[in-house]
Amino acid sequence: MLDREGFRPNVGIILLNANNEVWWGKRVREHSWQFPQGGIKFGETPEQAMFRELEEEVGLKAEHVKIIGRTRDWLRYEVPDRFIKREVRGHYRGQKQIWFLLRMVGRDCDINLRGTDHPEFDAWRWHDYWVPLDVVIEFKRDVYQKALQELSRFLSRPAGGNGQRNGARYLRQNHGTRSAGNAQPVAAKPKTES
Repeated sequence: MLDREGFRPNVGIILLNANNEVWWGKRVREHSWQFPQGGIKFGETPEQAMFRELEEEVGLKAEHVKIIGRTRDWLRYEVPDRFIKREVRGHYRGQKQIWFLLRMVGRDCDINLRGTDHPEFDAWRWHDYWVPLDVVIEFKRDVYQKALQELSRFLSRPAGGNGQRNGARYLRQNHGTRSAGNAQPVAAKPKTES
């Protein structure tokens, strides 16, 4: 399902824990990290698609999270031709996304990356809100920055905050966070954009 401009409707998910850290997933057999995301099926609302994708990709159900906010409008990114399947080239340009900010009310053990036959992620961790965008595939970086900036207005200020939330694109370069949660590798075929 594409719009007139060739963009596929999609949702993006930023999942927070109680410390305002975000859930950060490593793509299956890749060295790139990203937030959960996925297409909106015909007849679905963005919220319905978000809950379906959250369960498919992360294993969490609606009762494990609380919606904190969402982007006001669609955020778009174009996908380079080399990532687009031949049969849709010329029609498909990229994704337009509504981003949701969720607060996890469940526990880390509720997360299950192996809930489907085609997992998206083979590892995960909690990371500072301002994730290092250099580990996100290049064509998604601008949308990630826009989503993080827009949704940061919903964050409660942690005690003793240092006020560094606004500014540089790569606020945190340290990839070693204090959290566990890494799953065992899963064999699966990487997903291509379509």
